[in-house]
Amino acid sequence: MIIKASPESISRAANHIRDGRLVAFPTETVYGLGANALDPKAVAGIFAMKQRPSFDPLIVHICRLDQLWELVTSRDERIIRLARHFWPGPLTLVLPKSQLVPDIVTSGLPDVAIRMPANDTALQLIEAAGVPLAAPSANRFGRLSPTRAQHVEKQLPDLEIILDGGSCSIGLESSVVRLEPDGFRILRHGAVTSPMLTEIIPPSKLTTSLTLSDASPGLMLSHYSPETKLYILGQHPIPNDTSKAAYIGLTPSEIKGYHSVRFLSENGNLEEAAGNLFFFLHELEDKWLDFIVVEAVPETGLGIAIMDRLRKAAYRFHHSTNE
Repeated sequence: MIIKASPESISRAANHIRDGRLVAFPTETVYGLGANALDPKAVAGIFAMKQRPSFDPLIVHICRLDQLWELVTSRDERIIRLARHFWPGPLTLVLPKSQLVPDIVTSGLPDVAIRMPANDTALQLIEAAGVPLAAPSANRFGRLSPTRAQHVEKQLPDLEIILDGGSCSIGLESSVVRLEPDGFRILRHGAVTSPMLTEIIPPSKLTTSLTLSDASPGLMLSHYSPETKLYILGQHPIPNDTSKAAYIGLTPSEIKGYHSVRFLSENGNLEEAAGNLFFFLHELEDKWLDFIVVEAVPETGLGIAIMDRLRKAAYRFHHSTNE
């Protein structure tokens, strides 16, 4: 049930969390499905509701820096530098976990992913609940991430409380970063880009290939998928008949032959494009369409994250299950 975010509804949601139940809430990235991160049974409810595999770890959300030190064992001074610069914000740090963090949160791995969201409703909920929140995106596993409360209700209709805080200001999941002895590695691209991070600490010179120890949300090849078949212009062969198809372009241009046309930004602004991407995909998957074609965006800055999401969203439509 969607409930407008207010002091009263946030208090009610916090009681829900303390009782071991689940609550969907807004962040600046996407809506999260939250539970008490210190309660293994409550966290198990997240996996069950999302139909999420147990090997996919969760991100823990905090509202104050002092909460971090209870959850991790590292005291690396680079953590403080990154936190002071990017928190609250769309940066998730992967750090060695303390014994306080249940293994179910990290899928049995020794590290935990943590961030402090830049959203007043999220911060107030965490503060009122009095516990950190384990919170992946509030959707069915592998499907489109929700950037509005209505997107959550569409995919998780049985959820008792969905705090409606309006649309997410960024609209893409957070950047996930692991600290290495000589710098950092990005495990998932997001609004905090490599050049932004490099201004604070140096990038790692270690191999960029990912291993099992790098398990992180959003690393699967197929993820963020709409129900309607998705093509990326220039990367997949487009069917000739587009009369029952939709087209999503970066900037306004003359597009003919499609049933529906949307543009991500008036002037090519990638932040605006990121904020509109999942919204348009949600809107168009609800229409009677044969498929959706999305124009590729330049892979610079936030465009790297946008294309990462698009490739994962399209993957299951263009690869066999045996690959």
